[in-house]
Amino acid sequence: MPAEPSNRLVTDRLLRSWLRCRRRAWLDRHGDPGQRLWSAHRALQLDDQQRCFVSLLEQRPLAGEAACAAAAPAVVGVRLRGRGTAGLELEAHPPLLRRSSGESRWGDYAYQPVMARQGRRLTREHRLVMGLWGQLLSGWQQGPVSHGLVVAIGAGRLERERLALGDGLQRQLEDTLPRLAADLDRPQPPPLVSDRKKCVLCSWRGLCDREAAAQGHLSEVSGIGAKRRELLIELGLPQLSSLAAADPEALADALEVHGEQHREVAARLVAQARVQQRGEPLRLPVEPHQAATALPELDSASGVLVYDIESDPDARDDFLHGFLRIERQADGRWPAGLAASVGRYRPLLALHEHGEARLWQRLRRLLAASPPDWPLLHYGETESIALVRLAQRQGASERELADLRRRLVDLHQRLRRHWLLPVNSYGLKAVAGWLGFSWSQKGVDGARCLLWWRQWRGDGTPAGRGSLHGLRRIFRYNHDDGLATWAVASWLLAQDAAPPAPTGGGTTPVGTDISRVVPAPVTSSGSSSA
Repeated sequence: MPAEPSNRLVTDRLLRSWLRCRRRAWLDRHGDPGQRLWSAHRALQLDDQQRCFVSLLEQRPLAGEAACAAAAPAVVGVRLRGRGTAGLELEAHPPLLRRSSGESRWGDYAYQPVMARQGRRLTREHRLVMGLWGQLLSGWQQGPVSHGLVVAIGAGRLERERLALGDGLQRQLEDTLPRLAADLDRPQPPPLVSDRKKCVLCSWRGLCDREAAAQGHLSEVSGIGAKRRELLIELGLPQLSSLAAADPEALADALEVHGEQHREVAARLVAQARVQQRGEPLRLPVEPHQAATALPELDSASGVLVYDIESDPDARDDFLHGFLRIERQADGRWPAGLAASVGRYRPLLALHEHGEARLWQRLRRLLAASPPDWPLLHYGETESIALVRLAQRQGASERELADLRRRLVDLHQRLRRHWLLPVNSYGLKAVAGWLGFSWSQKGVDGARCLLWWRQWRGDGTPAGRGSLHGLRRIFRYNHDDGLATWAVASWLLAQDAAPPAPTGGGTTPVGTDISRVVPAPVTSSGSSSA
């Protein structure tokens, strides 16, 4: 991919991208815009910023330099330019300037930049971007900028934090900006990052995913993060193919010096690489104290409830609890896993004005409406943690909590305990997609669903809510998540019912016991990577 002619312009958006991923900044400058994918995360950031600024300001901000000259309390739409070290041209667009005490070219007042923070704490990205704003604003208004203001919505109120823009931060900028400019001048993009978990947030993820797959990048192997990748490269295993060809016992011995946890997962990493290379799932050996099948709870149950939550993690708000009620058929078989008509869907919307106590009573009634032997299937630990904690906050008895925990069955945990799949992630999207399931709304993910929720919720009052169409899209996405979860459960049931496949030949077929390759299963409910 040829680079455009070099120029010395560095912007705050390029700085933000570079601090997240050096390759991302290069692609922002030189990449083909047609390769970019739309992401809801940018829209969520702008929505969060808008809510923060509305809470901060008593009146609407004015726009441009004329507003600064008129001493407006808040100003938007200002473009700042300046020069940095090594002849760099700098440009920034702070989203909001707030009038403060001080001196400027307009009189006995000055302005400070305001940033809306996402996340629970300030990061290096926040500090350096704010430092660039302060540096350029100081020159533009001809008055010092000693602090920036960082705001965030937290626990139902606006949090405010003053960020000092001192000499130490300026020295960090002087070191960072030339390195950013040097990366932008490269004829080819920087290499893929070692840990690609956060790539799901990036608009260039499709382009990088294709390159990672073509390279056999180790980050494509489920269970390998940045640290383990470095260790494997040091051992001469730089790609998926070389890891798949490694001897598990020799790798375990080599990794033991870096910690027992690495030795314990060595055989599983080799097996996972082989599975992905061959494109075939493999059954894991089961320890003596564990059930031989993945879902023994469904052997005699007459039905199940599939449970999926939609959440706003920044607001710590589980706003939708969705249930899919599935009954066993008259012939004793379970409904087909990929059928869109499986079961009956029931959404419970958790509105703040109704209160948590009312939500818990509705959940209790729904759970009590099905026989107590019906398992409550979910994918990942989010649902079980949220439901049990809600019950505890609402004063549920120890017996009720024990019954609830007994009914909850984490399919992600069961899948990881019994199977290796040819996927680079054990998230629901990747696993259900490998099984052939597709979401009815194309290109939708949890972030898009959250954006729809915030748009529908509006200002939080009944009068400020959006259309029912937006709410139906949320329900459709949650319903699809429930159907995808059932698709995974159906596959596990089918594998447990199928006779063992014959072994032999150059590949390992479905159902093969690989105890000699993977001596012990991983039972963690999360898909961790070191």
